[in-house]
Amino acid sequence: MTGSDITPPDDPGPEHPKIDTTVPHSARIWNYWLGGKDNYPVDRAAGEAFRQVYPGITDLARGSRYFLGRVVRFLAGEAGIRQFLDVGTGLPTVDNTHEIAQRAAPESRIVYVDNDPLVLMHANALLTSSPEGVTSYIEADLRDPGTIIREAAQTLDLGRPVALLLMQILGHIDNAGGDEEARSIVRRLMDALPPGSYLAINDSTDTNPANVEATRRYNEGGSAPYHLRRPEQIARLFEGLELVEPGVVPINEWRPDPSPFETPSDEGVLGGVARKP
Repeated sequence: MTGSDITPPDDPGPEHPKIDTTVPHSARIWNYWLGGKDNYPVDRAAGEAFRQVYPGITDLARGSRYFLGRVVRFLAGEAGIRQFLDVGTGLPTVDNTHEIAQRAAPESRIVYVDNDPLVLMHANALLTSSPEGVTSYIEADLRDPGTIIREAAQTLDLGRPVALLLMQILGHIDNAGGDEEARSIVRRLMDALPPGSYLAINDSTDTNPANVEATRRYNEGGSAPYHLRRPEQIARLFEGLELVEPGVVPINEWRPDPSPFETPSDEGVLGGVARKP
């Protein structure tokens, strides 16, 4: 995979926050693993260093993207959800949440949330919408659920069910003292949503030794650290909710689509979907 440099404006101004191109950033590295071009040499170097230790990271990144697609299709189809709150959006790529949801239900309303300056620069790519639906973007931090809910209410009707998507984002919440902070964030977000809402999560676990070692080295490199969790910690994030079959499982095993290609069953990432009763 290759990437071409992206050039920030000389004068960022209030609408274009300054981007630090000297330190690798997780969203840009993730973009590189997916074959995107919205990354810098420092991100590609960090991504390659990670992949040297953990070659499965490319499958993990792609598998996470396919998982998102299956989840959103389920929510917009079988579950009948028409409102989506996607926190930790990341950089736009093929089949973003609003595209998948509005393909199934054109009237769907989607709110994206991220606090990355580069994502903000690309927000216009995320703000397309079907004529019947709405798509909006909030600049906010996962650690500030109050702001997320307050701003999301400008677009979403919080009296009707909402699907909360937390895809590969909770690892940015420290778990050194346990997982209470992550659980608190999830609870506060879900408490603000009505019964019939859904929670969808996928995140990396500490079950793959190569991923554990690559993540350790990455965290020592000066970037914002990513914290792997034990499988039972990820399962606890769904407490009080009704899990959709097949539960919290390796993401490639969650309602897989028929495919002629063999995919690994566990590259160190779990996912699940649950309904608020």
